[in-house]
Amino acid sequence: MTQQLPQAPSTEPELTGVRNFRDVGGLPTVDGRRVRHGRLYRSGHLAHATGEDAAFLATLGLHTVFDFRNAADQRLEGADVELPGVRNLNIPLTDPADGAEFWTMVRDGDLDQLRSILDGGKGADRMIASYRSIITERTAEHSRVLHAVAEDSLPALMHCAAGKDRAGLSVAVTLLAVGVEREAIEEDYLKSNAPSRRYKVHRSDSSPAGMSAEVMELLSPLFEARIEYLRTAFDTIEATWGTTDRYLAEGLKVAPETREKLRGRLLDEG
Repeated sequence: MTQQLPQAPSTEPELTGVRNFRDVGGLPTVDGRRVRHGRLYRSGHLAHATGEDAAFLATLGLHTVFDFRNAADQRLEGADVELPGVRNLNIPLTDPADGAEFWTMVRDGDLDQLRSILDGGKGADRMIASYRSIITERTAEHSRVLHAVAEDSLPALMHCAAGKDRAGLSVAVTLLAVGVEREAIEEDYLKSNAPSRRYKVHRSDSSPAGMSAEVMELLSPLFEARIEYLRTAFDTIEATWGTTDRYLAEGLKVAPETREKLRGRLLDEG
């Protein structure tokens, strides 16, 4: 059974223009250690960060911000605010052309169009397929992330658009690499569903009809962190590589000594 997770530090802020921000410190490993606080953070994009948000982020001593958005995301939301002295690494985990028509429909489509692409479980099926493909097709990108973290990138902030899918997977892979309990990874992942953390749905039609209960229900699989999505990633690792260790060694080319560096940088001394 997973150890009870410590409460987030009372100083964790409610940022105004950055959704879903949190420190993943405190998560327990299978050998009784914990992730150190102040080493790895996660959030949604930083494009709308206020001056106060940026001032807070500047206090974290960040070395690197990992931005997993693609060019289309950046055109839609804008570039991250600049944080002086912080390196920004853009490592897209999805192709800009992948699903461009679909996401245009999500933003602009009417109720009948949304029903056609999302009803009957099609929305959840799309998310499950996306998680599976990121695990199998983005091994080079996740390898780059882990090697960067092992060498010189901490403290780090990992984000995508909403901070739940691409960032969620990247954080999960990083935590797997240092031996964090799977149940603890899942518990942290599901925190993205808190109302204060949720990505704000943007629709061209923001009228009551365009944002009706049925529309929001159709869209919910796309904007929720669902445990079956993350477990699809775990199952895909096992189906493809057999074990997490083989996934890290053969899929991500992370040598044992690199994993030890990761553990030394991310975990308490035990």
